[in-house]
Amino acid sequence: MSNRLFQSVIQQMKDVTGRTIGVIDESNAVIACSDLSLIGKTFGNVMDELSYTSEALSLAGRTYKKLGWLTKADYAVFVEGEDERARYSAAILAVSLDNIKGYYDEKYDKSAFIKNVLLDNILPGELRNKVGELQINNEVGRVVMLVRVDERSDISLFDVIRNLFPEKNQDFVIRLDENEIAVVKEVKEHKEPVTLDKLGVSIVDTLKGEFFADATVGISNVVSTVAELARAFKEAQTAIEVGKVFESENGVVNYANLGIARLIYHLPTTLCEMYMDEVFKSGTIDSLDHETLFTIQKFFENNLNVSETSRKLFVHRNTLVYRLDKIKKLTGLDLREFENAIVFKVALMVHKYLQEKPVKY
Repeated sequence: MSNRLFQSVIQQMKDVTGRTIGVIDESNAVIACSDLSLIGKTFGNVMDELSYTSEALSLAGRTYKKLGWLTKADYAVFVEGEDERARYSAAILAVSLDNIKGYYDEKYDKSAFIKNVLLDNILPGELRNKVGELQINNEVGRVVMLVRVDERSDISLFDVIRNLFPEKNQDFVIRLDENEIAVVKEVKEHKEPVTLDKLGVSIVDTLKGEFFADATVGISNVVSTVAELARAFKEAQTAIEVGKVFESENGVVNYANLGIARLIYHLPTTLCEMYMDEVFKSGTIDSLDHETLFTIQKFFENNLNVSETSRKLFVHRNTLVYRLDKIKKLTGLDLREFENAIVFKVALMVHKYLQEKPVKY
């Protein structure tokens, strides 16, 4: 937001109010004022006090009112005096500046621009011009992290996420709706996916531990230009959708780690059904009970190692061998053979996909 725009409005309104009026920023510093000698001065911890109320606040001979409805606001107006007239003037001034700020942000703000890029609402030529006009670094890697809360929450998701990413000049926190926030984070292009996963886990844990909100985080690949952010946003969306089908233990799904699940998710269900008919006899996969499926899962987790799997399952080796022979008899696939194990693993994923997705042609 331009301080000059605030100053211009203040200068036009000073004669109407007949009092000293101005604007302070999040550091409590006066950035615009009808009394030019006050610009640059700091007024205590006013912004902290205002974070607890949406009403006007009178302190030390002035009346303050924050802009907007967020718990943590970036700006507040002040009017000389603590009487009813000062409170009324502060309220009017706050509404006026907030509307002007909204218009300015829509037209010039970096976050508004990045949001339009994510949603693919900007033409390539305009995008290049805006990157230069807004002085956005186009030579760094960025990743899109999409945070989705499962149900409507009483907390302001935007406030919570924004406080986790304080580097406003590098990271953009974009409000999409009440349940979704997109974070465009600057990273090094060689950043390991596991590092980004840990960041995603910290977001999920914060929302769950402090606010009892269940969230999922989808993480895109790292992109190297602003123009590629639209693709990255779609990747983050895909990560969440694929994660809903194939599950994620910690609520974080990284597009780079989806592997074959991503391929299966984009296949027509009719093609998947044909694959299942070719791999299994009719109904055989549904005949596998919970204990058998759990055995198969552990067998895959232990890299098809019979001895290690039997130890993890606390069963005798011969018991596990018997179960594997039973599976072979039912399906015709010997999971101890690598190629058969791959076919079976893919089939299980396809089966899960078919259970979650409607038929599409």
